[in-house]
Amino acid sequence: MTTGDIAAPRVGIAPDSWGVWNAQDDAQPSAAQYLREVAEAGFHWTELGPFGYLGTDADQLRDDLAANDLSLTAGTVFTNLHLGQAEIDTAWNDVREVAQLVKELGAEHIITIPGLWEREEGGAVVGQRAFDAEQWANFFAGHDEIGRRLAEEFGMRQQFHSHAESPIGSYREVVRLLENTDERYTNLCLDTGHLAYYAGDNVRLITEFPTRIGYLHLKQVEPDLLADVLKNDISFVEAVQLGVMVEPPLGIPEYGSILTAAAEANPGIFAIVEQDMYPVADFAQPVAIAKRTHEYIAGCGADVRFR
Repeated sequence: MTTGDIAAPRVGIAPDSWGVWNAQDDAQPSAAQYLREVAEAGFHWTELGPFGYLGTDADQLRDDLAANDLSLTAGTVFTNLHLGQAEIDTAWNDVREVAQLVKELGAEHIITIPGLWEREEGGAVVGQRAFDAEQWANFFAGHDEIGRRLAEEFGMRQQFHSHAESPIGSYREVVRLLENTDERYTNLCLDTGHLAYYAGDNVRLITEFPTRIGYLHLKQVEPDLLADVLKNDISFVEAVQLGVMVEPPLGIPEYGSILTAAAEANPGIFAIVEQDMYPVADFAQPVAIAKRTHEYIAGCGADVRFR
């Protein structure tokens, strides 16, 4: 249900729910369409999406957001901090660029995502699926350093996002990250769909690590298709094209218990809908799904607010 309680999760939506994976791509709806339809679907909060998609001029983006009565919550950066000390400065250059933009627009969060597995043309995974001990150590230290710089230079928070087909995907891997990083600098953007991709229990994670859940991405996976994807080692990209990420309530996990637990752990937490659906065959499809998703969340049994 919707509520005026400031402790209730603040529910928004992200460009990913319009099939946006790239800064510029003819297979994606335009930024103007996205911003207009976010408001039309009843949402007030949005993320930046791929850097450049909504533009990089703060004044223009401020005007574009205001014209649609929208506010920005976060920006996103992919990193490869397992590679060691030299990678920290490389990652920081990217993080700093995004942080400078979104900070001007009132956002407080930077979401960091690890580099994903590489697959050859035939689909086989190239290289490591998991970190070795040295890479784990680099990863922990690198994220804490990026988080420290974000906090000291921008007063912003780093929220780490585990991801399917990355070395940080399973429940135990996420726990390992949390147990070996500093909560002043590294916390979690808990993506409900990506944790469920490897059978992770979202409510359990929130309950066991309540102080580390800084942000939510709301996403569902279709379990029967997911079973085929994992059994046959189908790539994440192909799985998305097959429809493994679905609108609620067609998949798992359900949102009500997650939103309730997250509100107790972090009152007022942002909970951003992010349904992977690249590429979109019909540009009229995302707004219709977004409207149904808004209706589902409003009736899922948790206290939420949409502005």
